[in-house]
Amino acid sequence: MIGSGSRRSSKRRHILGSHVQRQTRRIILAALCAGLLLGLLGGGSRAAAQMATLSPQAVKPLPGMPPVMDPTDLYSETVAGRFSPAVAGALSRVYVPNRGSDDVYVINPDTFKVVDHFKVGPKPQHIVPSWDLATLWVANNGHRGHLDGSLTPIDPLTGKPGKAIKVDDPYNMYFTPDGREAIVVAEAFKRLDFRDPKTMALKSSIDAPECDGINHADFSIDGKWAIFTCEFTGKLVKIDLVNRKVMGYLKLSKGRMPQDIRVSPDGKTFYVADMMADGLFVIDGASLQETGFIKTGKGTHGLYPSRDGKSLYVANRGSNKIHGAARGMGSVSVVDFATQKVVANWPIPGGGSPDMGNVSEDGKQLWLSGRYDNVVYVFDTTSGNVTIIPVGKEPHGLTVWPQPGRYSLGHTGNMR
Repeated sequence: MIGSGSRRSSKRRHILGSHVQRQTRRIILAALCAGLLLGLLGGGSRAAAQMATLSPQAVKPLPGMPPVMDPTDLYSETVAGRFSPAVAGALSRVYVPNRGSDDVYVINPDTFKVVDHFKVGPKPQHIVPSWDLATLWVANNGHRGHLDGSLTPIDPLTGKPGKAIKVDDPYNMYFTPDGREAIVVAEAFKRLDFRDPKTMALKSSIDAPECDGINHADFSIDGKWAIFTCEFTGKLVKIDLVNRKVMGYLKLSKGRMPQDIRVSPDGKTFYVADMMADGLFVIDGASLQETGFIKTGKGTHGLYPSRDGKSLYVANRGSNKIHGAARGMGSVSVVDFATQKVVANWPIPGGGSPDMGNVSEDGKQLWLSGRYDNVVYVFDTTSGNVTIIPVGKEPHGLTVWPQPGRYSLGHTGNMR
């Protein structure tokens, strides 16, 4: 249970977050008014146009999607301290799905101690925060041809699981940016299943026949389309979320196993981790064209923006194999969004296998599962120093909770 001091601290965080949001809106409004005034006075049309680009109306989002507050930074609402009232009272915990032991370990991030663990369905892959931030879903991939998959809800107020819901092959899960549907990534079937975000009742599906191993995704700044990676065909697939259809495929030039994908703060560039290419493909999202490549480390896998939105943390799993050996050449690379350059590299002393995870609420720690080493790594984002915590067998997509942000697009906390 959270003590009264923790509750007061949580309330202060939410009040501060709301205050910052109000101040941001006032600044934007003032800038718009100043720009319009300059335009009316003459000679200020250029300044007015520049200021107008700061307006939330500069991006026309998918109907029902929350407005984009800063068109130059889609991560503006996920900075440290900017919590939604929806996470008030949530336990400060790290939830670790262990694919090999079919359970979830729960860690107190203040003490680095495992404080709970419980059984879930077969092959739990990711812990996914719901769009409304009220539930954490365990995506249990399943055995027997992936037909015994399920989603186990966790109540973030208690940290306890609820009754699992049977769902075909939920390797991963996302949410439409308007929050109206969950998108279950049915990897084995090359299919995206659109479901009710509460009951998980199936509503519709999109087949992606050229996307063998469909798994990770990120979304356009306006929420109208998304790009998914195709792990076993070395491709990307672009999905129209308005008309619900495949827009096209892109075969990566030298990649054979694309993994996680993340968009730049301005929404224009997508970075794709490739476990075989040992780096990031740089993709123009609008045209779905490859524009560059950034070498990072062996077995490039997971991608996580820093809390200030300036850097991208890249987890290099240390192996090019799906089932790699323990104590490999694992590391974390830090890529500067502005320059697209690697500015730091943090190896794991003695080797390791950093995989999936997320950044702490204050941005001072990067939590990653150690896929082949049955541990969790906690990286200090200032020094790169590592703390290691033993967990279950084959940990995968852990999540840190709560996180700042207005809503979740899924995965381990793709917050906006």
